[in-house]
Amino acid sequence: MQMSESMRAGLLLALAGGAMDAHSYLFRGNVFSNAQTGNVLLFGVHAAQGEFSLALAHLWPILAFVTGIFLADHIRHRWSFSRLHWRQWALTVEIVLLFIVSNMSNAWDSLANALLSLACGIQVESFRSIHGRSVATTMLIGNLRSFTAALETFFRERSQDALRHMGLYSGLIISFVLGAIIESRLIDRLGAPSILFCVILLGIVFRLLSDKREQETFAEENRK
Repeated sequence: MQMSESMRAGLLLALAGGAMDAHSYLFRGNVFSNAQTGNVLLFGVHAAQGEFSLALAHLWPILAFVTGIFLADHIRHRWSFSRLHWRQWALTVEIVLLFIVSNMSNAWDSLANALLSLACGIQVESFRSIHGRSVATTMLIGNLRSFTAALETFFRERSQDALRHMGLYSGLIISFVLGAIIESRLIDRLGAPSILFCVILLGIVFRLLSDKREQETFAEENRK
């Protein structure tokens, strides 16, 4: 099993995902860095009302998120030759982006939100499964759907496999919410540098990905 698909890495990434969304929404003008459905909705509402400056504030994160997905796939296919696994390169780019955001005042909120969404796009594309189950570490709706489906299966079949899936998805959901709570408290005390909480979490995941057994798994994966 790859460490990138382990519960430890998933919980840390979900913590970071919740914190990034809380940071952009609470500190940088009520814009989502992860929840692009919300950004699309608000873009449409503001555009319909002729509030084009507010509409653009939600458009840039959407475009940046898509760019992040594209960039993650580019890293996967182009940067697999180095000693670091491509996911570690993706994490490195994400960490650099968040470090830049930590030094940006509210005068740069539009750019900061775009950089946050770029980082989220990279993360959601780079880490898509845990124990072979599809997950998202930057949003809740898919995990909530999967948890509910597993819950129904457990009641119907009393399946231990369904129970494990419930534990997986509930852990990700709780971690995401916990990340948002922690970041909201840090914002009150630190302001812009509060996003460094996510840098620490991603740094830990980077270290987990250095596990020797996982590197061997990665090498086998890249030969396929």
